[in-house]
Amino acid sequence: MDNPSPRLDTATFAQRVSITVGITILFVLLVWLFGVSFNVFLLIVASLLIALPLRAGARKLHDRFGLNETLALTLVIVGVLGILSLMVWLLASRISEQITEFQEQTPEAIRNFQQRLSSSKLGQQVVGSLPNPSELMKNGSKLLTQATGVLSGTFGALSNVYVVLFMAAFIIADPTLYRRGIIWLVPQKGRKRTGEILDKLDKTLVNWLLGQLFSMTVVGVLTAIGLWVLGVRLAGVLALFAGLISFIPNLGPIIALIPALLFAFLDGPQQALYVLILYLGVQTIESSLATPLVQKKMIDMPPALVFGSQLVIGAFGGILGLMLATPIVAMLMILVQTLYVQDILGDETMNVDS
Repeated sequence: MDNPSPRLDTATFAQRVSITVGITILFVLLVWLFGVSFNVFLLIVASLLIALPLRAGARKLHDRFGLNETLALTLVIVGVLGILSLMVWLLASRISEQITEFQEQTPEAIRNFQQRLSSSKLGQQVVGSLPNPSELMKNGSKLLTQATGVLSGTFGALSNVYVVLFMAAFIIADPTLYRRGIIWLVPQKGRKRTGEILDKLDKTLVNWLLGQLFSMTVVGVLTAIGLWVLGVRLAGVLALFAGLISFIPNLGPIIALIPALLFAFLDGPQQALYVLILYLGVQTIESSLATPLVQKKMIDMPPALVFGSQLVIGAFGGILGLMLATPIVAMLMILVQTLYVQDILGDETMNVDS
């Protein structure tokens, strides 16, 4: 029996090593490319969340009143800017005063909280691990820079805002151009289906954003009323913060609760308990009334999936990734449902009970 040629074995081994090294290098390059381009993807998603609702509003005016599309779009943009300007005019003076007061009183609130914790042994251990309030405020910009990742620093934040608004303006001006370009990339037999999927993604993003704005309004208004009734200091700025941060599902309400509890502790533990009950009640109302109304027009997303996606996408994209994790998951679920569940598996919906 002939033994295999050592020369052949060496050549085969070298070939396999070369293939393995090539695959490894390709994988590393893909991961690197994903990390580099992921922030660009987030900016595109943010641009879509601005452009698509404005275009949807213009289509509503066009279909209902027969207005020219350009005129309808102009009316929608002017109306949105007018509402935002009115809100700023009504709230700016009072909220700006409370924000200044908030910055001045935050160290006192933290010191008061630390003193109350120090009354127990466990509290003393917790206090020992907390930063000094003066150092926290002094190094606030540094901490913010570390926490916000790609959006850190004034220049970076302004640059990202400029890019988002710039891309949104192009999409608003002629969305059919980009839609047509995506469809043309698909083989001819799949172009109709691609158009249907793009329409579904468009509708999902618009409904999600409108639903989030509704939920944020509910949270902000109910929190403001509750804090005002309880007599909590800086109720306006705390309610505004609660409404804005609720844009981030799951984590937003927890973040909003922290400063509210700190300022409530200035008036005693009982006041803090009332504030905790208030925030739990607001979240219960929001989750049992506002969220179901929103989800009727959206794909149902499991909370664990949303929370996990926030951790993963937030790790890659910082604060912006955390904020946009939910619409990204919504788009991915639409793609899975249409391209895999419906087109490959042949099921109409992702119903595991059937």
